Amino acid sequence: MIELKNVSAGYGKSMVLKDVSAAFEKGRLTGVIGVNGSGKSTLLKAILAMIPISGGRIMIDGYPLDRMTRIGIARKAAYLAQGKSAPDMTVEQLVLHGRFPHLNYPRRYTGRDREIALAAMAQAGIAEHARKPLRALSGGMRQNAYIAMALAQGTDYILLDEPTTYLDIARQLELMKTLKSLADHGKGIVCVMHDLPMAMNFSDRIVLLDEGRILIDDKPEQVCKQHIIDSVFGVALERSADGRTYSYRY
Repeated sequence: MIELKNVSAGYGKSMVLKDVSAAFEKGRLTGVIGVNGSGKSTLLKAILAMIPISGGRIMIDGYPLDRMTRIGIARKAAYLAQGKSAPDMTVEQLVLHGRFPHLNYPRRYTGRDREIALAAMAQAGIAEHARKPLRALSGGMRQNAYIAMALAQGTDYILLDEPTTYLDIARQLELMKTLKSLADHGKGIVCVMHDLPMAMNFSDRIVLLDEGRILIDDKPEQVCKQHIIDSVFGVALERSADGRTYSYRY
């Protein structure tokens, strides 16, 4: 479990997160939502020690984050930022980058590393594209390559910052189904999302940030019942008659 207790963090003297407490469990997809500037990306960066915290405590599986090395953190949690570039390399080369936290210097891949990378590509549905240049892939397949890299990293947690950005709706749905399957098979998935119905439809739990504070941390159905989405985003969501899906109410 990733635990945050009264965490405050930001950039310089500007605090973005303010006294945030939350828990992100294995086997669960947690959707993190909020308007622009609410602290969603900052939350992920604080969990990964990419920015320092000015107060509170973060624990990963019982270990204090401030006592973990960068390699130690990378062996626990993988991170996919938004707006990733397409480097000049093959899919396989990219996916093998996920093995970096497990390599000694000089970095030399073993047969086991390549087996893990191949299994990750198969799980992400891109094994047949292993030798293709990353730039030759569609946006959706390229995103799957990054998912495979995260899988090859062998972590219990995967943190993603708006992974469906720039994908068409069919690819968005495919990606979210993949992430939900990973959560169902034991991974802890923390996913920053801007599409509210999609976040509600695929998440086991919703964390809503507003001005750096958590307004609600609950199951999607409870978030919907409290109508807090209406007040924060100025839009309304409704649940289908069978209770399975959410959509905007027009």
